[in-house]
Amino acid sequence: MARIVVSAERTIGAPAATVYGYIADEREHHPRFLPPAFSDLQVEQGGVGAGTIMRFRLTAGGRTRHYRVEVAEPEPGRILTESDTESTMVTTFTVTPQDSASLVRIESSWSGASGVGGFFERIFAPRAVRGLLSDELTRLDAYARGQQEAGPAAT
Repeated sequence: MARIVVSAERTIGAPAATVYGYIADEREHHPRFLPPAFSDLQVEQGGVGAGTIMRFRLTAGGRTRHYRVEVAEPEPGRILTESDTESTMVTTFTVTPQDSASLVRIESSWSGASGVGGFFERIFAPRAVRGLLSDELTRLDAYARGQQEAGPAAT
């Protein structure tokens, strides 16, 4: 089984600490900039940062999968991971300051299937996942800019 790694990155128009806070808050903020492919998000434990456990469905390429992920913060304030408890899927969010903005990189990786199914997975899955990651980053940028325009009461 080959490891499949897909990533996307984008400059987000808000300070790194603010953007990281939006990503880490799985109850109030993060669900507001998820692409429509994500549904039925339920926080089981925690809700902000390390120790959060949540479930959701992801529909991509005509297939729907259920995920149950646990959040960790290898570098609090900079790197957050969501690890699926039932597969090898790990999504890593890395936030890097850039003056009054931030660079956000989202990377998803998993052990691909073997055989013919694995061949097609290696060909088609990266494109679909990269599209989802790029969409989430676009939505995160719009959300962060909207929150800044709305002022401190909006966060």
